[in-house]
This record gives sequence, structure tokens and C-alpha cells, in this order.
Amino acid sequence: MKLAVILAPYDSGRYHAGCGQGPDAIITGGLVDELALHGHEAEVVEIDPIEDEDLREITAGFAVCRAVSEAIRAARQEGRFPVVLAGNCLTAAGAIAGEGSDSIVWFDQHGDINTPETSASGFLDGMALATVLGLCWRTLANAIPGFAAVDPWRCMLVGVRDLDAAEKKLLDDLPVIRARCADLPEKTERLKAAGAERTHLHIDLDVHDADILQANRYAASGGPSPDEVRQAVSALARSIPVTGVTITAYDPAFDAKGEVPPVVGRLLVEFLAAMERI
Repeated sequence: MKLAVILAPYDSGRYHAGCGQGPDAIITGGLVDELALHGHEAEVVEIDPIEDEDLREITAGFAVCRAVSEAIRAARQEGRFPVVLAGNCLTAAGAIAGEGSDSIVWFDQHGDINTPETSASGFLDGMALATVLGLCWRTLANAIPGFAAVDPWRCMLVGVRDLDAAEKKLLDDLPVIRARCADLPEKTERLKAAGAERTHLHIDLDVHDADILQANRYAASGGPSPDEVRQAVSALARSIPVTGVTITAYDPAFDAKGEVPPVVGRLLVEFLAAMERI
């Protein structure tokens, strides 16, 4: 398969800081070679740097989304399947815009579904899924080329285990599908029944059990193993059309043994194999 591996190395608007170092670390960890070994031709593209260093986190974050959307549009014109490696989860808003996705499956330890009215920290990435669903930051999101908010009926949240009170209440009121890796195939049928036809796959690497694989400072124990995540995304690929992938939130400073890049490589290889079998 022809792929475009798009690098968006920003964390909270800062270039190559924190999780912004993750995309390069995954590439230097051998991702392109691993893909090539399994017959995939990957072109690596880094989005153009955000030149205005005075931009604040919010404006810089959405500038990254706009750049990712444009990069994906260019990749699709060349017949390449987009894989985005990003520092922040907000980047998924740019990915679904570039792909024209109508649904999303969101693997994450956190809900990322706060809004400016509910967030106690003001952390923009804690509002990433809320932005994708059109619950906040609508003006900035609508400025992303091709962006259309995903209907909450066509959203599946997988592996979440760290929600604050406001997020729990909001999720109780929304029709977002909640799933574990083990029951993802069953829950995917609900996603399809809601009309999902072009699904974006988003993986925040801290969805993994930190006792097995620690991706960043926020990762905690109690999540699925790499094998369980890999099996779940492969099952997804076999059951519903997937338009692209974002992989986010890897901070190499918390992975002293370099264990995360090989996990990402194997996950993508098995996911793509499952797609090709359809």
C-alpha cells in the first residue's frame, strides 16, 4: 500500500517539545523500514513549520490542524493512505477534515471531551474530542479546510479510564459509544448502524497500560496491553472503511528503553494487513 506518513511534531503549540518529539522518534525507531518489510511504500512528509513563534497554544494548535488537513488532501490526490504522527490529540480535527471522515474511533486513556466551560485546567488537548464533535471551538475548527463536526452518534471512545466529573456527566448525556478492546467488534456494529461510512482511527498511545508500555507522563495503569490494542484496531479495519489514522502523545523522555516505536510499527503493519484483506 502507498502511504503518506505525515509528521506534526508539536505539543501545546511548541515545536519538538514534549510529545512533539514523538513523531521523529517513531520514524528513527524504524517505522518506514518496518512498513517496507511488509510491502508498504511510505513517503514521510513533515508539515511546514508554524513560523509565528508568538502564537499561543490555541491558535498554534489550530494552525497545525489546518496544515495537516492540507497535507492529507495532497496525499490523497497521490493515492496515499494517510498516517499522521502528532504530538497532540487535537490534530485529529485536521485529519478528519482532510479525509472527509463522517465518524471516528478514539482510543485514549482520557475522554478529551471537556469544553472551555467545563475544563478545570484549560488544557486544550483535553478538549480535542469535544472539538471534533462540534461541542466547542467551532469558529476555529470550521476554519480548518474541509472540517465538518462528527455526529456523536458516530463516535466510539475506546479504553477510556480517566474521566473527570464534568466529562462523565457529558458522556452520560451524549450518544457516544463506549467500548473496551474486547467488545469493539460488537460495538462497531452500532457505529455502522448509526451511518458510519468513512471512519477515522485515532490512537493516543497512553491508552496502553503504563505498567506494560509507558508513552507519556500522563499514562496510568489499568489499560489494555499492546496486543489487545493491536487486535482491536485490526478487527476495526476488517469491519468498517477506515479513511486514515492519527497516532499521538508519545514523549520519548518517558520511554527510556525505546519500546514504543516497535509497538507502533507492529500495530500499523497488522492494521494495514487487515485493511488489505477486505
